[in-house]
Amino acid sequence: MEKKLKIGVFGGGRGRSLVRTLWNHPRAELVAVCEASPAMTEKVKAAAEEYNGNMPAFYTDFDEFLKHDMDAVILANYAHEHATYAIRCMEAGLHVLSEVLPMATIGQGVALIEAVERTGMVYAYAENYCYMANSFEMWRRIRAGELGKITYAEGEYVHDCTKNLPSISRGRRDHWRLQSPSAFYCTHSVGPMLAAIGERPVRVVGFELPNDGRGGELPCFRGNGAIEMITLESGAVCRSLHGWLRRQGANNYNYMFYGEKGMIENSRFEDRSNISFYREGDAYCSGEWEKYVSEPFIETDLSSDTVQGTAHGGSDYYALYFFFERILGNKEAEAWSIDVYQAVEMGMCGLLAHRSILNGNAPQEIPNLRDPAQRDAWRNDHETTFPDVEGGQLVPITSFDFPKKPDEEFYDHLKRLNAAGLPLTCYPPSYEKPEPKE
Repeated sequence: MEKKLKIGVFGGGRGRSLVRTLWNHPRAELVAVCEASPAMTEKVKAAAEEYNGNMPAFYTDFDEFLKHDMDAVILANYAHEHATYAIRCMEAGLHVLSEVLPMATIGQGVALIEAVERTGMVYAYAENYCYMANSFEMWRRIRAGELGKITYAEGEYVHDCTKNLPSISRGRRDHWRLQSPSAFYCTHSVGPMLAAIGERPVRVVGFELPNDGRGGELPCFRGNGAIEMITLESGAVCRSLHGWLRRQGANNYNYMFYGEKGMIENSRFEDRSNISFYREGDAYCSGEWEKYVSEPFIETDLSSDTVQGTAHGGSDYYALYFFFERILGNKEAEAWSIDVYQAVEMGMCGLLAHRSILNGNAPQEIPNLRDPAQRDAWRNDHETTFPDVEGGQLVPITSFDFPKKPDEEFYDHLKRLNAAGLPLTCYPPSYEKPEPKE
């Protein structure tokens, strides 16, 4: 039996969902987990026991975690900290699979790219929405040239997390989710378009959606969402929509592509793996429709039931699969793995869209950071809304007038949202909900 890759996971929250995929995997084994929260560590241990695997080593200190005997690290920590820790991992000789998002600032993007080039380690971006049944199938057909040159695309990721705000913020006012501008979390909608079309984005215009009546009910600013209008190097235009718009269900993700030879889209209100493909014939405005349910087209060492049993409808598996295959020298895997250049470009669409929003929706040029000559102009660009980013140049979180609530009001609102009574131990210890006034 060939030697398995030794994998460490940094972050037990998102990382916990990777346990099933890593257990009994033919290519890799989970050997170490780094997580600061004792409660979250216990949940990861419980997940490990459920899948009858060997218990990994557990760490609370990242420096000690890096010393563990392993080949690669999956970064599942806070979304605005990924670039910083990815660089530390690669400089320690470890390959990196980064969860979303790739970086918090464009300057961090420069540093991330140069760390990959300098160390020669494998970096892959785990944008799982590129591997959903619908978007992955569209990627395959577009890459095969069945639509010809793409002229227009749409990507939507609508996921209303309002009721989950107490749990996903862990009851902390300084949590990254409560410091994010509307355009930041963009790559679930942007990523599948850029991956499928395979072109570099060159310009973006951002739009911020206003609160739709819930502004007084939320304890922090959470604009309903954002739109990015992205121009690609060929002149093609992509529209990205993402955010907390009102829509029942866990989440909604839709993609649509128009090309010289036809178009492809998935069903919006039925099973999203239902694909409609239009191929135009020799006569204008006349062609044939093909309607079918997309099926996985990549042969793996795991059964289809195991793959589909992983999180996000099986899409998490493919990000891991191509990452492992790249480490093992499979050149074919590079075609379906998102590299550092694509990752940073996906992230820049959101960062510069926010800059556009703050500047009256003015178009923003997206630099070509693949070109070393363009990097110096952006190396020290750390414009951000996150106060804990080292060297951060703080900008407003929104273009709207949204005054910051006092701490007492903030936690009162958060507790009111916590209708399920979740044990949110991160509330300030001294805080107790005020008694109602007479």
